[in-house]
Order: sequence, then C-alpha cells, then structure tokens
Amino acid sequence: MSFQSINPYNQKTIKIYRAEGRGVIERKLKQADRAFADWSALSLSDRTEHLRKAGAYLTANKQRYGELITAEMGKTLKEAMAEVEKCATTCTFYADHAAEFLADQIIQSDAANSFVTYQPLGAVLAIMPWNFPFWQAMRFAIPGLIAGNVGLLKHAPNVMGCALAIEEAFREAGLPSGVFQSLIVDVPVVEDLLKDRRVKAVTLTGSGRAGASVAGIAGGQIKKSVLELGGSDALIVLADADLEKAAEVAVKSRMQNAGQSCIAAKRFIVDKSVKKAFTDLVLQRIKQMRQGNPLDEATTMGPMARMDLADNIERQYRASIAKGAKLLTGGNRLGCNVQPILLDKVKPGMVAFDEETFGPLAVLVEAKDESDAIRLANQSIYGLGSALWTTDLDKADRLARQIEAGSVFINGLMRSDARVPFGGIKTSGFGRELSEAGIKEFVNIKTVWVDK
Repeated sequence: MSFQSINPYNQKTIKIYRAEGRGVIERKLKQADRAFADWSALSLSDRTEHLRKAGAYLTANKQRYGELITAEMGKTLKEAMAEVEKCATTCTFYADHAAEFLADQIIQSDAANSFVTYQPLGAVLAIMPWNFPFWQAMRFAIPGLIAGNVGLLKHAPNVMGCALAIEEAFREAGLPSGVFQSLIVDVPVVEDLLKDRRVKAVTLTGSGRAGASVAGIAGGQIKKSVLELGGSDALIVLADADLEKAAEVAVKSRMQNAGQSCIAAKRFIVDKSVKKAFTDLVLQRIKQMRQGNPLDEATTMGPMARMDLADNIERQYRASIAKGAKLLTGGNRLGCNVQPILLDKVKPGMVAFDEETFGPLAVLVEAKDESDAIRLANQSIYGLGSALWTTDLDKADRLARQIEAGSVFINGLMRSDARVPFGGIKTSGFGRELSEAGIKEFVNIKTVWVDK
C-alpha cells in the first residue's frame, strides 16, 4: 500500500509514500520502548532544554515548513507559517512552565508526609488529522515529551511529508533516537498498535466514528484515551454587540484555513433585532475575500485539502437549500477551490445546522432573544467551542456558564492556545489538551503516603 501527497491547488502529485511493513513497525516499537527508559530517566530540566531547541529550530525553518504545509493541504503560506510559529511558542511555553505543572503536590493528611507526584506512562500513540498538520501533532507531542513520554505519530495519509518533517525537527533539536517517531501506516494497523503492550495511551483528533472506534479498542485494553472529535461551534451575537468587530472576527473564524477547523465559528446565531445589520457586514467581508494560489501573498483563502472534502461541503449546503435555507453568496467550485458560502434562514433539522460543516460555509440562524440564542447554541450534539458577543460583561459571564461547550470566547476569536485547556464535551470528545490540564492527561498521578 502507498499514500499520495497531492497539492490540492493544482492536483499535482508531490510524493508517494510506501506504507511501512510489520517488520519496520516492530523495530520502531522496540526503539520507542528502549528510548522511554532513557528519556524518562533524564531530568526534567534536560528534557525541557531539548524542547527549547526544538522551538528554536521550528522558528528558524518556518518558511520551509510553511511551504510544505501549503503544498500538502492548501492553506495560505501566511497561515502555514503562523502555524509553525505557534508550535515554536508552545515549546517555549512548556519549557517555561513544565517544572511548575509537574512539581510534587504536598497533601495535608494524617501521614508524616504525603504528596502527589506526576510520572510518565510510556509510548503515547497520536492519530492526527491533516487540517493543522504541524499544530495538531505538536500540541500532543510537546507536553507529552517534556513529561517524559515518547511519541508515536500516525498522521493523515495526505500529509506524510509534514509527519516526517516534525520527526526531523525533534531529531535536529537533539532528541534521542526513538523519542518521537512517525509511522507510515494505514487505519487497519492502528488496532494492532493499540493492543500492543508497549503502547500505553492514545490521543485522537478526528471524526466521531473514528473516535468511537479508537476509544472502544483502547477501553478494551484498559488504556487511557483523549478524544477531540470536532464541533459545530456557535457564535452568538446579542442585540448590544459591537457588530463591526463581531462580523470581522466571525468571518475570520469561519473562513480561515478554508473553513477546515474544528473550532471555527460554524453557526452564527444572531438576535433578530440586529440580524440584518450583522448579515450585511458579514456579506461585505466575505465578498472581499480573494481565492487563488495559496503561495501568493494576495490570496486570503486557499483550496480545501481534498476533492472528497469539497464534495461533502457542496452536499451539505445544497441539502440545506433544499430544506429552505437561502444562499446569499458563494458556492461556485473549481476542483478543491470552493467559493466562500453564506447561508441564511438556517434552522435545526437542516444539514448545515445539525452536522459539522468542515469547509468555507457560514450559516445565519435567527434568535428571538438571548434565551433563545442559548437554546439554539445548545441544540447540537457537539460541544467543543463557542463565542458570545455582547458589551454587557456581567450578562456575558452569566450566559457563558449556560453554554454547553468546552470553551466560551467572549468578544474574541475562538482558538486553541497553549495557556488554556482545549477540548470538548458531548460528541466533541473528552479529555483536554494544552495548559496544565493537557500535560497531566498522560501521566501517572501517583500518591505517596509515608507513615509516622
């Protein structure tokens, strides 16, 4: 079996990667097992310094790596380079804070001494998607490696070049052989990996179906799993919102990376009293977007990553129109290049409301008032992120607590950030990445109790 890396803008084949056989995988598992013993025995400060060097290497090579990301999955070069730099700053963040996050916690008890210590588990398997090919992998790898684990990356087939580039970056930063390895394998091999005693835990970012399958296998093996399974994030605009700013951020949130983001604002839920004004502002900004070669600085939105993904977004918006949604702009398509779409009059029961729309498709949903807006936001099987726009911060605090999601961004852009936990509820998954919560997902939280 082989995997093709295809440039989505021009459909040219970049490279073909041959799947690794069981003999190669066995060697890599043995190497990971040996590497864990040595890597986990290093002091935290030594591991930290390796990750600082990885961050510096990423910054020094962000142009080259950015061009690779753009070639393999189509996002603009500006977005791709920003993704690499985000990985670099996350290396620095964890290097600065790992000692604090992993410090022993003294517990007051009836013992002479009692405390909690945080120790690594071993090899963590990461099953990662293509939409942020560096960032998705790095946000598992950076905290996991600093904590003393070793990483095995099963990346999406269309970004194998990125997978190997990440391995290169860690190698060039001086990490010992086997501490981080990319596996060029197809889906059927994943079950074998999960059942292997040397793999101690798994993290997956992907579809609900993939998450349910992986969690089921991991659960059967009594292994820890963290799942991030996408979302249909609500962006709520109340009557007293700053409409200009809300519209600007809404379009950026929905259309960046050609709309291929789990935490993008997918449903614009707007108070009926300001809906027309907000719609006009959003429509104006969408029409100003420029598609074209993602390497061109003037391009503001590149192609979708694959033909099947473009097929699906076309299916979703057409099915919604058939149910009564109104097309305000967009929808024309040339290959993977899909013109940004804005649908109005979207309601529950329509595909564009109920499903995750992974592409440049924004929808407008009318709310009667703030209570109705919260009801509509929560009327989803997903619960990843959300946004709330209002100038009344007391009201924002009250309403934010009513939204069923892993995060609520008030008057700001929904995003992942190393400083705060990232993850969802409901069918958006479980567990957290990033911040202190993320580094503690894959450690043994060990209690030590000493008698008097």
